[in-house]
Formats: sequence, C-alpha cells, structure tokens
Amino acid sequence: MPRVREPAVAGIFYEADPEKLRQQIEWCIRHPVGPGEVKLEREPDVTAVPIVISPHAGYIFSGPVAAFSFIEICKYEKPRTVIIAGPNHYGIGAPVAICDEGVWKTPLGEVEIDTEVARKLMKRCKMLELDWYAFVREHSLEVQIPFLQYFLGNTFKIVPICLFYQEIDVAECVGRAIGEVMKEYNPGEIVFVASTDWTHYEPHEVAVKKDMKAIEKVLQLDLKGFYSVIAQYSVSVCGYGAVGAAIVAAKEIGVKKVKLLKHATSGDVVKVNPEMYGELAFSDEVVGYASIAFYL
Repeated sequence: MPRVREPAVAGIFYEADPEKLRQQIEWCIRHPVGPGEVKLEREPDVTAVPIVISPHAGYIFSGPVAAFSFIEICKYEKPRTVIIAGPNHYGIGAPVAICDEGVWKTPLGEVEIDTEVARKLMKRCKMLELDWYAFVREHSLEVQIPFLQYFLGNTFKIVPICLFYQEIDVAECVGRAIGEVMKEYNPGEIVFVASTDWTHYEPHEVAVKKDMKAIEKVLQLDLKGFYSVIAQYSVSVCGYGAVGAAIVAAKEIGVKKVKLLKHATSGDVVKVNPEMYGELAFSDEVVGYASIAFYL
C-alpha cells in the first residue's frame, strides 16, 4: 500500500465536501476579482505554460486570483506531472524537502507522486532531502491540488517540494534542477507551480506598491533584483524561495514571455461580499496575491 498524505486543511482553507469544493472553485472563477469564466484563448506565438506562480491562502481570500493560473495551464496540453513548491510555514522537517513516493489525498481524490521525476530532481540538487514529515501540516502545496484536479481530473502526478530554507542558493539549486528535468520532456509535459502569497498584513495601498516592485523583477526574470527588492522594501513574500526557483527554471528552459495574469489583495476580494467575512471586512490590513504565467 502506498503511503497516503491526508489533507491537512480541508474544511479550513477549502471545502471538505467534494461537491461543495467544486462549487467553491466555480465561485472563485465567477468572482468579480476572478477570471469570470473559463476562456481558452491562447497567448499568441507561445506553445506551452511550463511555470505559474499561484497564491495559497484560503479559497475565499486568494481563490479568485489563483483561478487565473490554473485556467492558463489548462489552455495548453495537459501536463503529465506538476512540480509544486512552496514555503514551509511551520519549520518542521527537512529544510529543503521533497517526497518521491506515495499519494496525496484531497476531497476530489488521490494524486500519485511521480517517483521518476522526483528522483531526477534529487540527483541534480543535492539540497533536496527526502522527508515526509515536512509536508504533513503544510497548506501552501495542498491548496494547489484541488484546483489542478478540477481542471485536469486525476490524470496527472505531482512532485511536492517544501522550502524552509529559501536563500538565493537554494532557489538556484532547486530551480536549475527543475529546469534541467523539464528539458528532458516535451514542452508543457512537466509544469511547475511555485506557490507564494505576497505582502502580509499591511494597508492595501502599501501592499500593492510593495508587491508590484517585487513582481516587476519576476517579470524581468531578475533573480538578484527580486531578492534585493524584497530585502530593501521589506516585502513579506512568504514563498520567495519558490518564486526564485521559478525565475531560475524559466531561464534554464528558455522562457520567452512572462505575464502578470492578476494581482489583487484580500481587501479587493472581501469588499465584494463583506457579509461573508464579518469583522475581517473592516480590517485595513490585507494580504497580496498574484497569478503569474511563464510561456515557451
């Protein structure tokens, strides 16, 4: 029997009932901050979306923004494997952790870990360490999977990577390994989802200004500039190592276009349906979210 990673935040970050979860994802799509509908028009002169950056808060906060990334993926060929990297919020387990066997369960079913791809990554980045424990509570990766299942079914596999250490050398090692492995497959066959939220708990105007300074460096594929901006302006990007890895992987595979699909804050989402959020609707502290796509 394969080892099963049970959902840690079903019923907290997203609905635990399968049908209610599907309805919640559809709510995210229809939300005024979200895409509104699933449009499958492709970007001109591109062949695949090998990398996206997606947020990871509760669906009622970041889901409308996250929906942009997953719709963008499904416009192209369905990936066989999705590498998902995000921050380790709890500081448990290995500092740069990966799983190479087992399945992850969500209310929408089980997704198998791609052992072949995971072990290829480990050969190329010796910082990656096998450790199941690092993932047992972490939500930043888990919340990506129901979106993927909604759009892709359960036909894909995953490789989870959890980063407590997020220094630039970690981003370079992990990102280079991902890019090198991607090049062994057809474009779009392996997709990398880098998960982060952006500015945390600052006024809306401050969050937008800070986030856009950092996002500008991502759009330019400027790794050192990205790390410099988040340090200089104290941009509280929780998954900056995953973002850095996305920049490195993008350069490794020759990404030719990077596009900000959507940026919004929790304040933008909450003000549409304030009655859903109680006292939170009156908070002047927000969290920033962004969906960013990288194209070949």
